[in-house]
Amino acid sequence: MKRKFWNWVRDADGARTLLLCGTIAQETWYGDEVTPGLFREELAGGAGDITVWINSPGGDVFAAAQIYNMLMEYAGNVTVRIDGIAASAASVIAMAGTTVEISPVGMMMIHNPSTVAVGDAKEMQAAIEMLSETKESILNAYELKTGLDRAVLSDYMDGECWMNAKKAVELGFADKILFTDESQEMEKLAGGTEAMLFSRRAVTASFLDKLKARMSAKADKPQPMDDNRVSADVLKKRLSLILH
Repeated sequence: MKRKFWNWVRDADGARTLLLCGTIAQETWYGDEVTPGLFREELAGGAGDITVWINSPGGDVFAAAQIYNMLMEYAGNVTVRIDGIAASAASVIAMAGTTVEISPVGMMMIHNPSTVAVGDAKEMQAAIEMLSETKESILNAYELKTGLDRAVLSDYMDGECWMNAKKAVELGFADKILFTDESQEMEKLAGGTEAMLFSRRAVTASFLDKLKARMSAKADKPQPMDDNRVSADVLKKRLSLILH
């Protein structure tokens, strides 16, 4: 039997905790052991508030979308806690939290959806259109949670952005940092710790800008003659001696 990418734990006080770890997948073979249908049955198998711990690099965006929808329509409060990483499709699931909390050492990552396609130009164009629409659906979840402008969110996705805990809270992807009281939280948001966001596109653009500036400065600055260089006149004299 294939291993599920989730696990339910019944706490001592009767509350339920969902551990969502590893790669998110949607498999529908051999008894439907990890289908969204079975997940829905387990989610509906109890009542009351639930806590969802996420530590996942992501995976199948459509499986993630179905889990997101189930958690969003759940009758009780859903507290999402990111203890390791919520990247790619896992970040979409995190957006379903009534409250999203992230560990001080936790990370979030958002990027554009990707796929593998084989075929002619028509099939490649169909894949491009599918990815564009998939991105729009992901943006819906991010926009609803963060309140950020879609163009800003789209730009973050284009750049494959990694956020530490403070940046995730600052941008609205998370509501608070775990293991901190209210005064510590305010200090972090006021600059007590550094908010970091890594963007591959921003790093590339920064490198190219610096390279262009350096090349421009080098072109404007007169270049000294290398001590090992030989002037054209000397070369002509040497050539004349050889020919004669």
